[in-house]
Amino acid sequence: QVQLVESGGGLVQPGGSLRLSCAASGTIFSMNVMGWYRQAPGKQRELVAAITSSGFTNYGDSVKGRFTISRDNAKNTVVLQMNSLKPEDTALYFCNYFQSGRNYWGQGTQVTVSS
Repeated sequence: QVQLVESGGGLVQPGGSLRLSCAASGTIFSMNVMGWYRQAPGKQRELVAAITSSGFTNYGDSVKGRFTISRDNAKNTVVLQMNSLKPEDTALYFCNYFQSGRNYWGQGTQVTVSS
């Protein structure tokens, strides 16, 4: 089992920045993928960004060039730096951890972009 603890999120004005962090604990294998998904009201959950344990990254098209994902394998943490935030980035953001064919999810943290 893997447990995920998220932090960050909140209310920010358009053009501002936020930083989300997620720490994984439990049965951690060396090969895994950590990332962030988001879900806005009435919409499907979508990939924001993901990073493998070897450092390969993947971003959703809508956040490329604005968001950066990074991780610390020694601490089993992943960070999502979000810049140039837009109102359409408003959503519930979920930390995701994938290993050995299983997905684990955090409880979600709200990001609201509004003036």
